[in-house]
Amino acid sequence: MGLSGGQSRLLMPLLLLLTSLQPGAGLEHISYVPQLSNATLAGTVTQSTFTLEQPRGQFSHPSISDFDAIWLVVAHGNATQNFTAPRSTEETPVPADFPQRGYYLTLMANRALYAGSQPSTQLQVLRVGNDTRCSPRTRGCNHPLPGPGPYRVKFLVMSDRGPVAETQWSSETRLQQAQALQAAPGPQSAGTVVITAVLSILLALVLTALLALLVYTWRCSLSAPHTPVFTLDLGAGSAREEAAFGEACVQFRADSAQNLILDTQ
Repeated sequence: MGLSGGQSRLLMPLLLLLTSLQPGAGLEHISYVPQLSNATLAGTVTQSTFTLEQPRGQFSHPSISDFDAIWLVVAHGNATQNFTAPRSTEETPVPADFPQRGYYLTLMANRALYAGSQPSTQLQVLRVGNDTRCSPRTRGCNHPLPGPGPYRVKFLVMSDRGPVAETQWSSETRLQQAQALQAAPGPQSAGTVVITAVLSILLALVLTALLALLVYTWRCSLSAPHTPVFTLDLGAGSAREEAAFGEACVQFRADSAQNLILDTQ
């Protein structure tokens, strides 16, 4: 059965009232887009945090009072369409709700902290995910971000009656990711091959010299301390060679002893 014209006119105000009572309806939209900090600050984006510019002077609308809470909404890049402003502070999602809801509220402040007249010498940034001591189930906890993202943020103003105003969503922010060290792919260069070959030859020469020195010292240790060694069955040539070797060993010991005395002086 259809409705008469009078009944339709009576239902229209009721429908408008119900629409205005929906969560998020009637919010004041602030034309401000949160931005990453452009200051010369190390670690603007890390593996678990990123740094925003403070929204200075953006909450001076008459509908916003000094007692209203200004929250930062952190959301997955694909969860902004599903965001619903909480109707009260008790319903504020916490970081532990992030895996299920895709967003949470953190860094509660008021507009006195975001006044535009503060000295520019102060560091006017907000570091998201910078509190490692709070529990992710605590309301307002600024817990480290759980993954590389991407993330999008916006500011939400809430009073005792519910949400009052909101800014626009930021662009997507991706965190840094740890990279494992990997060997250089592909064949080695010609310079690397030459250097490796030269070092190998030098190492072989050093080892050969050390081995010869050890053998020479060992043979000297078998000789008499002052006279060369002769055997009866040696020929004249072999005897001369053995005598020369013995004399060289004696000279070698004398030089070694003299160097030792000089080193100790």
